Amino acid sequence: MKQSIFLTGQFLLAMPGIGDARFDRSVIAMCSHDERGALGIGVGSTINGLGLHDVLQQLEIAPGVAPDASVHFGGPVETRRGFVLHSADWGCQDTLDVAGKWRLSGTLDVLRAIAAGAGPSRWLVALGYAGWGAGQLDAEMTRHGWLNVEDGAEKTRTIRTKAVLDGDEWVINGEKMWPSAAGVADVYCVVCTTGDRDGEDNLALIYVPKDVAGLS
Repeated sequence: MKQSIFLTGQFLLAMPGIGDARFDRSVIAMCSHDERGALGIGVGSTINGLGLHDVLQQLEIAPGVAPDASVHFGGPVETRRGFVLHSADWGCQDTLDVAGKWRLSGTLDVLRAIAAGAGPSRWLVALGYAGWGAGQLDAEMTRHGWLNVEDGAEKTRTIRTKAVLDGDEWVINGEKMWPSAAGVADVYCVVCTTGDRDGEDNLALIYVPKDVAGLS
C-alpha cells in the first residue's frame, strides 16, 4: 500500500518544469496538508508597490510602530485575503500552529498587535494563498514540478552525503531517501556538502540522472 507523505511544515520549491506560470520560481511555506487537501503561503516574491502601511490604511488600522515591510504574494487563490506567517511567541484563538515550526494567522488581531508593538517577534504579511483539493498536491508531487525541503539551518549539519569535484564531474558518496517521485523520476535532486565545513554556504544541489553509473 502506498503511504501518503504530508508536507505540513515544509517548503515547496517550484522546479523549471512546473508548467504553470502562476508558480514560476515560487517558494511556498506549507501550512496544512492532509487527506482533505493542502494550503500554503508563498514567501518567495513580493507585490510591487505594496507595503504593509498601505494594507493597514485600507483596513483603517494606524501603523503605529509597524515598519512598512513588503507584502508577499501568497498565492493565486483569494488574492485580496491577508495572512501573516509568524513566530510561535504570539497567537490568538484562530492562529494555526504549523508543526511546531511557525504559526499562521488570518485575522486583524495580529495586524493590530504588530502595529502596537505587541505582536510576534518575526512575521511576514502575504496576500492570497496556494490551495489544493484532496489528493491534488499528492498527485503533483509524483511529477517534476515541485521539490519539497525541510526548513532549519540545523538540517544542514545533518547532511552526510558529500560531493567531490573530479575533473569536470562531481563524484557523490552517501545516501539519500526520496519521500516522493522516486519511482517515476528521471532526475534526482541531491543536496550534498562540498567541503568539510558546516553551513548552508557549503552545500550544493546536484541533479543526478536516474541511469547514472553507481546509483542504486
